[in-house]
Amino acid sequence: MNIIAGLVVLFVCVFGGYTIAGGKFGIIIAALPFEMLMIGGAAVGAFLMSNSFGAVKHTLHGFGKAFKGAKFKKQDYVDLLSLLFFFVRLAQTKGAMALEPHIEKPEESAAFGKFPNILKDHHAVVLVCDYLRMIGMNADDPHQIEDVMARELKKVKEEELHASHALQTMADGLPALGIVAAVLGVIKTMGSIDQPPAVLGKMIGGALVGTFLGVLLAYGMVGPMASRLKGVVEEECLYYEVIRAVLVAHLHGNAPQVAVETGRKVVPSDLMPSFQELEAALQELQIG
Repeated sequence: MNIIAGLVVLFVCVFGGYTIAGGKFGIIIAALPFEMLMIGGAAVGAFLMSNSFGAVKHTLHGFGKAFKGAKFKKQDYVDLLSLLFFFVRLAQTKGAMALEPHIEKPEESAAFGKFPNILKDHHAVVLVCDYLRMIGMNADDPHQIEDVMARELKKVKEEELHASHALQTMADGLPALGIVAAVLGVIKTMGSIDQPPAVLGKMIGGALVGTFLGVLLAYGMVGPMASRLKGVVEEECLYYEVIRAVLVAHLHGNAPQVAVETGRKVVPSDLMPSFQELEAALQELQIG
């Protein structure tokens, strides 16, 4: 919604100001298809050359993520903390071996089945199961586990941020591609130097549309889209940081309630459930 509102403000202010200043759209409209073909086509071509097929698909998916925003809401964090509370309490009361039925086949686990949204998240399931499995294998050094998890979470974050970096690279190149289109327009104009000044003026104006488009697309559309996507990815990655915080706190010997409270503090402030809200959810937690 913010992106749509921003685009509306962008177009209204830029073209509205141009109209109020007495600008005419005839030259822009006449040149727009050709300039857009050159600039947009060159940008897409450069994007395809600099990215793998998987990265291209990831970036296309990123547009949807940028428009929708972070997928995790307050209830998702409550669910995650509740699931982790169940696991660390089970490990503390019945031992790490009691976790095996849940972590070896999470799709058949009653615990994961209680929270289907978590089960759909590949990264969350892998993190929870892999590190609980490591704990069951006597890898109980909290500093070692924290270090390994930090490296994995950094890798996940960098992979998710690749789409944002790719879009930002495209944005950085668009002004230069706009100049390329403008230069081609000037070359075309020089080939018609024998035409009257009125004709040459329109041709030069059409050439300058290329520079205008390159700058507008870079700083008014693609660049902000890249920044928005980066913010969404960084917010979503905090969801996985909650898993690390709870498991490391558990390995330090804290009670399940304290471990989960440690994880709650990692949740983004505007989505963080209150102590009372989380306590109520844990009291209602029933997993067969």
